Amino acid sequence: MVASNEFNPDKITKGDVFTSTNVEDFPVPHGRDEVWRFVSLRKLRGLHNGEFAEVVAQDVTVSEHPGVSSETVARDDERLGRVGTPSDRVAAQAWTSMPEGQVVTIDAEAQVEEPVVITYTGKGEGVTSFGATSIEVGHHAEATVILKYVGSGTHADNVEFIVGDGAHLTVVVDVDWEDDAVHLSNHVAQLGRDSVLRHNSAIFGGEVVRIVPRVNFTEQGGDAELLGVYFADEGQYFENRMLVDHSVPNCRSHVLYKGALQGTKDNEARTCWVGDVLIRSNAQGTDTYETNNNLILTEGARADAIPNLEIETGEITGAGHAATVGRFDDIELFYLMSRGIPEAEARRLIIRGFFNEVIHRIPVQSLSEELENRISEELEKISA
Repeated sequence: MVASNEFNPDKITKGDVFTSTNVEDFPVPHGRDEVWRFVSLRKLRGLHNGEFAEVVAQDVTVSEHPGVSSETVARDDERLGRVGTPSDRVAAQAWTSMPEGQVVTIDAEAQVEEPVVITYTGKGEGVTSFGATSIEVGHHAEATVILKYVGSGTHADNVEFIVGDGAHLTVVVDVDWEDDAVHLSNHVAQLGRDSVLRHNSAIFGGEVVRIVPRVNFTEQGGDAELLGVYFADEGQYFENRMLVDHSVPNCRSHVLYKGALQGTKDNEARTCWVGDVLIRSNAQGTDTYETNNNLILTEGARADAIPNLEIETGEITGAGHAATVGRFDDIELFYLMSRGIPEAEARRLIIRGFFNEVIHRIPVQSLSEELENRISEELEKISA
């Protein structure tokens, strides 16, 4: 593949980013670069500047289901990278350096009843794993795919979703790394006519985790929903940076992310959420809204929330954004305590309620319950 940079320099939008599969086409990031200014580059273990450890292939397994096929392929397989090439240096590094990739295909009109579980296991210390995964959902098919990251190590990957006309894809990105893992991941989704994407992200593990989803609509009637939860403890940094590019008429998008942080003065917990929504001039009838809410639980925690909405046409159904960073609602806390609930338990109830709006939308009940249990475990650390 070659670099792509064909746009009018006099009218550059958020969606007109330079893309390439060649890492040498990107300069080494620095701390003042806009898209890298929140993350500590020295914690990336050389993913950004080429000084990473020995390269190995990603360790990936795919559960078997009728109507679903999976294949490990060479890096230059034409089925990889069909809907979007890397837009930053780390993503390009993963593409340039990966030994192999994974192609998962869901047959047209297939109704896959059980979730397709794709498990990525960290390769541990002393090596760096790179990979790419392409997930194609045929027309009028319906499936749920869980991307589960476990173990420890240093990993960077590219994941693409090709959602055919009338197809319905639910994705759950379950980031359950050990606390010493570093993971940077770029996602690109392409939606066909009247297709539906439900992209859910849950980040609880890892030292540094950065997920960058992009959504592109190719035909009218596309519907994309991006939901996310994250809970950062001391020493952890989680970043969600997304772009929803409305380039055709009559499509919908909804973004809702919620996060909580608890750190210490000596070992901060940090998160960053950047939500870019672009409505191009020919995207009449667009309906979109994005929200990010952050709950600061202790001293030594910092959350950055940056919603961006770029609109090139006034002929839309609706558009808006909101973001908050704050502490407990004292009124809610007082109300529960006035009903005889101890303060510590009242705080736990408020936090659980804060996350439930997102967690209860995840269609896999066992995973929803598991995420609730993880939140309970995190809350126990506050009183420990």
